[in-house]
Amino acid sequence: MKLFDTSLTRLQESLDVRLVEHNVLAGNIANSDTPGYKPKELDFSQAMAAAQQAANAGTLAATDQRHMGVNGASADGTGISRATSAATTLVRDGGGTSPSIDGNQVDLDRTMAGLAENSLQYGASARAAGKKLAILRYVVSDGGG
Repeated sequence: MKLFDTSLTRLQESLDVRLVEHNVLAGNIANSDTPGYKPKELDFSQAMAAAQQAANAGTLAATDQRHMGVNGASADGTGISRATSAATTLVRDGGGTSPSIDGNQVDLDRTMAGLAENSLQYGASARAAGKKLAILRYVVSDGGG
């Protein structure tokens, strides 16, 4: 019997991918005044598929905590999860809008809306993971609270 079902793992991967998407959008906002800047984008569906594939790539048995990452963390000691690494590789140049006078293609309104949506999705995933852990905590304590 597995202690954690796949839904908790998927929620963790979702949080990792949402973090990467947040960083991409924040980078676009930070460069909204940079001449010639083309915005970056991340396709969430593709990133989640890559994160799931990375998570299913193989399970290693840790014989020593210093040898490899634990709980999906990388083996290089950076603490970056496999999902985050997989999502980061999928960041691409986005289409943006028609260039402004200085060649910048960031649509600030669209980017801010995307950031707000991503923040809401991140919060929803975090709450769902919290509920799953609360249920697990309840079960482990024999329903005693």
